[in-house]
Amino acid sequence: MRRFGLSITRWTKFVLSVSSVFFMMTGSPSSVAAGEEATEAVQGTIANVMRVLDDERLKGPDKTEERRHEIEGIIRQRVDYQEMAKRTLGTQWSSLTHHEQREFVDLFVQLLRDTFAGRISERSDEQVLYLGEQQEDGFAEVKTQLKGRKIDTPIDFRLIHRSGDWRVYDVVIDGASIVSNYRSQFTTIIRDVSYGGLVKKMRQKAVALKVFEKMPAQ
Repeated sequence: MRRFGLSITRWTKFVLSVSSVFFMMTGSPSSVAAGEEATEAVQGTIANVMRVLDDERLKGPDKTEERRHEIEGIIRQRVDYQEMAKRTLGTQWSSLTHHEQREFVDLFVQLLRDTFAGRISERSDEQVLYLGEQQEDGFAEVKTQLKGRKIDTPIDFRLIHRSGDWRVYDVVIDGASIVSNYRSQFTTIIRDVSYGGLVKKMRQKAVALKVFEKMPAQ
């Protein structure tokens, strides 16, 4: 992957593949063993997204924005954006003030949201198979397989148990982790420029992505 800030297309392609995982999964899941609460949490979120995509009241071009907001609300309840953002910064996170941490999380969420906003419009025919999960000390990894006519991809959801609920903090698609990919780019920018330079690039990227989304299809 190219460095952050150099290629909107390459950046968008990767983040879309990760951010869209919840929206791609349809069909009948495999059976879930008793007590696998993390798996049930992932399944429940996917089911809720499917209900929005199947809602006749929310179909049509004039309902795109409303549908997107509903989907974003569902995902926000399941994803721990602060934990995800914290892990993308690594050791840099602890050196930030509370205000700087909050600002970084807000920029990170905006970057993710603006990258996939408006691109999810309908269900696809892929099916997700739940292969099992591993739990240890308040963390879990739910292993799945996304299968379809043109796709057969392993997808792992990494979750943390917090405030009585399981929250996703990373997604690994065919071995590619969203946290690791962002951390690699962020670390390079901080090393070559500064943390302030990273924040500036994130602001610029968020603006550029909004412009990119409004460009007509070729």
